[in-house]
Amino acid sequence: MPQSKQNIESIGQGKDIVLLHGWGMNHAVFSPLFERLQGYRVHYVDLPGFGHSDPVEGELMAWVDHLIEHLPDNSIWLGWSLGGLVATQLALTYPDKVRGLITVASSPCFLSKPDEHWAGMDPKVLSLFSEQLQSNIKKTVERFLAIQAMGSKTAKQEIKQLKHDVLTQPLPAQQALAQGLSFLQKYDLRNQATNIKLPWLRLWGRLDSLVPKAIIEQMPTTSNTTDVIMHDCAHAPFFSHPEEFCDILLKWLHKYS
Repeated sequence: MPQSKQNIESIGQGKDIVLLHGWGMNHAVFSPLFERLQGYRVHYVDLPGFGHSDPVEGELMAWVDHLIEHLPDNSIWLGWSLGGLVATQLALTYPDKVRGLITVASSPCFLSKPDEHWAGMDPKVLSLFSEQLQSNIKKTVERFLAIQAMGSKTAKQEIKQLKHDVLTQPLPAQQALAQGLSFLQKYDLRNQATNIKLPWLRLWGRLDSLVPKAIIEQMPTTSNTTDVIMHDCAHAPFFSHPEEFCDILLKWLHKYS
């Protein structure tokens, strides 16, 4: 059986950093960072079934096992949104192969749990995206792109640029989009998150409509965790405020890498 194609764009020299994008996206969403992370070898990954990568069947662990095979040991893993869920599971499963974890606008549990006072996305929102996928993939991805910048002062420009960067790459496979939505809907890593002993930077956007800042107070905090709220940012802080984002990121990397 032929091996699945896994697309990884690697830029620079130095210690390894792996970047994982969010749902509906591809590695091009990180284009504002391409020239900014000097001194590191940065691996920009298309998740399975997104961009130029072939789909990988199965649950979240199938993606995790697939990615760990294709990327260097002892890397720092940065995951944005859905990519943060993947990176968190990877850090839990392969702590000896990971140097550090960075999650950006991400949550160990994306759905709201009113009974547990857990802030998150309304299940109806994800169900709606799931239904829309059946009729028009491109339109569904475009709608989701528009949500990324909600709340940001420069939302219109951000959405335009996001669409340009992301949609110049191949559209995601319907299978991968459905998998990603199911991961967001059903995975809850909150209880396991306390098992992460690696250095862990968590970046949040104060204006984020998908991952509300109320979550921050409910996250486990230990000596290995660092939380930073970017006050003028929504769900894609590296896109709207790349200089501020890189300043925070590089300071942390200099300390822990």
